[in-house]
This record gives sequence, C-alpha cells and structure tokens, in this order.
Amino acid sequence: MRKYEVMYILKADLDDAARKDAMDKLAAIITDNGGKVENTDESMGLRDLAYPIKDQTKGYYVVLKADMDNVAINEFNRLVRINPVVLRHLIVVDHK
Repeated sequence: MRKYEVMYILKADLDDAARKDAMDKLAAIITDNGGKVENTDESMGLRDLAYPIKDQTKGYYVVLKADMDNVAINEFNRLVRINPVVLRHLIVVDHK
C-alpha cells in the first residue's frame, strides 16, 4: 500500500455533530476497504472559497493522511462524488 494525502471540503453550514459524523463516515470508507487512516488534520478549518462551488462561498477543509490501495481509492472517489455534503476532494500520493 502507498501513502496518500486526501483533502476534501465539506459544506460550511453543517453543525459540529453533522461535520464530525461526515468525517467519520469518510474515514470509514478508507478503513472498510483495507486502508488505514494515520492522521486527520482540521487546522485549515472554515475558509472562504476562491469561487462559489454548488452555491457555497465557504467550506470546511479536512486533510487525511492514509495508507491505501486502488480498491480503497476507487471506492472513496465513488462515494464522495455522490455525497451531498462534500463540495470537492483531491487525492495525491504522499512522497514523505
């Protein structure tokens, strides 16, 4: 398995419980498909977006560091695309 960095932006209008639940479900996608989440970073938090995405002008940024294979990546991509609370996501290889 390779190390990846996953960044996603959640809708800003979620309350803390709904945001935590969405983050847990997204991390569970990785772990349920054989991956391992090493770190979850919420330090960027709520930010203004450079341009509106799905009529939203603010978003909550989350960065995950994870060990995954292609099965976990494909399933994460599939489920995030249909998740209404995720505005955008990006997965890149972590070379550190």
